[in-house]
Amino acid sequence: MSLTNVKLIYLRELRDQLRDRRTLFTIFILPLMLYPLLGMSVFQVQQFLKENHSKVRIIGTAALPAEPKLIEGHKFALSVASEAESKLLVLELIERSEKSAAQARLDAESDIRAGTCDAVVYFPPDFAERLAEFRRADEERAPDRVPRPEIFQSTASDKSKVAADRVDRIIRHWREIVVEDNLRHSNLPAATARPFELVSTDVAEEVSRRAAFWSKILPFVLMVWALTGAFYPAIDLCAGEKERGTLETLLSSPAARSEIVWGKLLTVMTFSMATSLLNLLSMTATGTFIIVQIQKMGAHGVPLEIGPPPLLALVWLILALVPIAALFSALSLAVAAFARSSKEGQYYLMPLLMISLPLMMLPMLPNTQLDLGFSLIPLSGLMLLLRSAIEGQYWEVLKFSVPVIGMTAACCLLAIRWAIDQFNNESVLFRESERLDLGLWLRHLVRDREDLPTAGEAVFCGVLLLVIKFFAGFVAPPPNDWNTFVVTTAVFQLALIATPVLLMTIMLTRRPAKTLLLGRPSFLTTLPAAALLALLLHPAMLWLSQLIQNLYPVHPQVLSQLKELETLARAAPLWQVLLLMALAPAICEELAFRGFILSGLRRMGHKWGAIALTSLFFGLAHGILQQSLSAFVVGMVIGYIAVKTGSLWPGVLYHLVHNSLGISLGRISAEAIGGNDLLRLIFVPAKDGEVMYGVPATIVAALLAAGILWWLKSLPYHHTAEERLQEALDHQSDPLVANAAV
Repeated sequence: MSLTNVKLIYLRELRDQLRDRRTLFTIFILPLMLYPLLGMSVFQVQQFLKENHSKVRIIGTAALPAEPKLIEGHKFALSVASEAESKLLVLELIERSEKSAAQARLDAESDIRAGTCDAVVYFPPDFAERLAEFRRADEERAPDRVPRPEIFQSTASDKSKVAADRVDRIIRHWREIVVEDNLRHSNLPAATARPFELVSTDVAEEVSRRAAFWSKILPFVLMVWALTGAFYPAIDLCAGEKERGTLETLLSSPAARSEIVWGKLLTVMTFSMATSLLNLLSMTATGTFIIVQIQKMGAHGVPLEIGPPPLLALVWLILALVPIAALFSALSLAVAAFARSSKEGQYYLMPLLMISLPLMMLPMLPNTQLDLGFSLIPLSGLMLLLRSAIEGQYWEVLKFSVPVIGMTAACCLLAIRWAIDQFNNESVLFRESERLDLGLWLRHLVRDREDLPTAGEAVFCGVLLLVIKFFAGFVAPPPNDWNTFVVTTAVFQLALIATPVLLMTIMLTRRPAKTLLLGRPSFLTTLPAAALLALLLHPAMLWLSQLIQNLYPVHPQVLSQLKELETLARAAPLWQVLLLMALAPAICEELAFRGFILSGLRRMGHKWGAIALTSLFFGLAHGILQQSLSAFVVGMVIGYIAVKTGSLWPGVLYHLVHNSLGISLGRISAEAIGGNDLLRLIFVPAKDGEVMYGVPATIVAALLAAGILWWLKSLPYHHTAEERLQEALDHQSDPLVANAAV
């Protein structure tokens, strides 16, 4: 790679962007004006806010006790409600009512809906008498002997909910006064009902409180603006150049595609970092000014304990901005290269936000702390690391900085690689804009079917299966017995996985057998090799699953449900369990994921990219996070077997053996291991009477499995046309590109 070419492209793109007045306004002027204008708007809008009166109907005021008073005149007594609260409540008093509580509820429902009142309070006719009886009764009299007043409200109306909340607070205060009167009547001190007061003392320093508050907000703001600041320049540098017709000139230059991507990437990063910094500084300055002014008003009854953010927080944010900007810039550049026009490119911001925002929101949830599991989650780990650094928890930063930085760097490299691949793909760069005609598109799908599905059809199939899985999980009845579990699992595998895939294969492709890889493998020896590989890798996969559960513990409720299913499976005949939970998934899931989806994704031109994306769909189809992560690794192995052998059957056999070993292992007890010398060499007792593979056996099996994988790697396999083209582009040297251009 020529750094000179990268520098020239970077300066060219930067100069073109700085000539655009809209870009200059969006990057440099808007952030400086946005937060002051936003703060001013908030203060202006507050002038329009006012508390509305609530119309409350009180039925049965004649049944209220004389002391302590709840109603005084036509308002609540000042002993139970402040003057400000009384002014907000317009009372309609009804002394007596012959209607029951059920009839009063029906009347209240119609009156609240009609708007004649916002809430209704109903006191039973004998409320005062029963309350007096309770006071005179002995201590064993149950409190529920006193008829309870009721508040009727409509949660569909905000006015009704506000009115009910106001009345509820007042009546609860009145009840406390009644309790104190009862205690005095029984010659007991009022403190009997409240023997002690709980005092809460904040021992945190003022700097720590500020850091804890801003550490949750500033990293989120930084990431959101880094993404926003990267996306729009990337759209202009890719889709915009397509529309202006200047992209062809740049591609015909002596610069390699990777150099072009790096030049554009540095340009997008520059604008991403500038946008984030200016927004951060503007928000900090505006927030600090507003907080200081409000603190000055604290003596007038507006106390505020939140101060401006610590200056050291800005240093940590600036250090983290470089990898954040690099990641979002590479993703935005790859997405923008795929867009046909600037308008289409702007639509792609929403999917990017939908993927990024949950990862940004996760660290803001309560009780979310930085640990090894969270440090391996992209974006979330970086936000938690920033949060710990801002709060001064430097030991936590030191412990988890390596996994966080490693994961962030890996994501950046993958995103940059994806952007380079997009620029190497001529069909992506020079796609023509088109208008969608649904009728023509459907006829095209049927009439112009190809031997294999397209990458888009494969992705659609994967998403469809995930959507079906999501809704089926809510509709399916919980398996209370083995027969119900058999029916539910069989319907899911056959009707909800295999059937949609087979229908799409028949409708969208001309050669279903080739699409589903139903031919025999290139080498018949790969069949026993796949079964042996599953046997040898199962110990390592089981230890990986255990490690994942330690990093991300399963929720107790989910764990109890899994235990119930395990109990049902252990009580059923082994052959039925193997048929249902080993053979059926091995066939149905492999037809879907390593058949239709993998065949379509390989047309992108990247073998490993297709395997990884297929494994991602395969993992997500398992529902539970811990199972999804383990299934992703298993899917990578099966996908590699399917690609190297050119057949589905070795993968089916691997899947079958893998599931069968997991089921069989669950039926081996710790007592059985203790009585067998051979089993003691392989297994060791684990918690809850279960067994695990021993470490020596796992290491030996993993080494043997590595030998089989190396043998598979040496086997030739049939490339798709797209893979051959992509490999030619990847191996094309820069001088050849320059000579071809000349």
